[in-house]
Amino acid sequence: MLKISDDLAFRGLVHQVSDEALWTLLDTGATTVYVGFDPTSDSLHHGNLLGIVTLRRLQEAGHRPILLAGGGTGLIGDPGGRSDERPLLSAEQLSANLEGIRAQLAGLLDLSPAAGQARGLLVDNSEWLCAYGFIDFLRDVGKHFTVNQMTAKESVKSRLERADQGISYTEFSYMLLQAYDYLYLHDAYGCRLQLGGSDQWGNITMGLELIRKVRGSEAFALTWPLMLRADGTKFGKSESGAVWLDATRSSPYELYQFFVRTPDDEVGRLLRYFTFLSHEEIEALDLEIAERPEQRKAQRALARAVCTFVHGEAETERARGASRALFSEDLAELDEALLLEVFADAPSSGFARSGLDSGLQLVDVLVSTGLVSSKTAARAALAQGGVYVNNRRRVDPEACLSRDDLVVDRYVVLRRGRRDYHLLRFE
Repeated sequence: MLKISDDLAFRGLVHQVSDEALWTLLDTGATTVYVGFDPTSDSLHHGNLLGIVTLRRLQEAGHRPILLAGGGTGLIGDPGGRSDERPLLSAEQLSANLEGIRAQLAGLLDLSPAAGQARGLLVDNSEWLCAYGFIDFLRDVGKHFTVNQMTAKESVKSRLERADQGISYTEFSYMLLQAYDYLYLHDAYGCRLQLGGSDQWGNITMGLELIRKVRGSEAFALTWPLMLRADGTKFGKSESGAVWLDATRSSPYELYQFFVRTPDDEVGRLLRYFTFLSHEEIEALDLEIAERPEQRKAQRALARAVCTFVHGEAETERARGASRALFSEDLAELDEALLLEVFADAPSSGFARSGLDSGLQLVDVLVSTGLVSSKTAARAALAQGGVYVNNRRRVDPEACLSRDDLVVDRYVVLRRGRRDYHLLRFE
């Protein structure tokens, strides 16, 4: 049977570990492990997935996962990864964000009694942080750390080096709050491992030190590498912003397409991070990337696995169908909502439905939509086989659009070449 330590190593998820004894703990017994999420929005995005998937991986190996929603720390804001001060959230904003995040987290791990000792927990640190008196906190927690230690942490150090910015006492205190979170979870649930990105190493090790000083107990830290793209930019944002896990903010189709567009030099790493495919399956997909990259088999496997994990099999199959329809003649099988999702970024134009009865010249439509510059160019494009109506090639320069071309009784998808789309709406 594959050891969880070997699986984590194969997947590139080990960047820093506080003590090599952790591997014996993970491979031979069951322990409790946690990852924290600050509610900066009412939805998690795809950049948060690595922590959730890694927790699920450990849960399937028999360990108990804790998802910590930062209702308390969210009022402060983590300075890590920031070059400036985070805006403070109001209590109302934070409450709304927590409600959205709780629902998502609860659907991604097994929180049911059927999981037995590995049953996941979802907790909110406002339950203990907001009830802690300031003077008591300084005496019980603050006295165990020096300012020298705290200013040496990279998240603080990088801000202090900027004379134009600095760091407020509010954000400076964040690491003490996170350290206490670990101590609280250690006391209440026997938690012995905290996971996080490598930029969280300083905060996590503060918790280890607090547990050692206050309880004399051993706990562990494990971080994964920062998720950087091949060009060095941070993974977690698309060009237009985050791809959200909330289906009302980013549809399953958008999430699926985001991962389908993964570059060849990144897809092997993301297959390891985000999927539960076996090592052999992933290595076979590595070979596909090397020998047949144009088929994008690895990207489709990645997109299918991530979308299924987040949205379930039914929504994933719907997204896959829409993706196939983008370059096939299956557009007529899409419902209106999904058709509009697929072509949300394409330009569109409105036309009178009555024009279809007398025959709407395709040459004229190509010019009016801007897909070609002139009627001469439109006829040339048709003759060369570069014009498609609902992904069906049209070559006749005298061709007309008719009611038979309508998809869901309102739309026609016009394409010039491989990727220049225009959505026609008929009212």
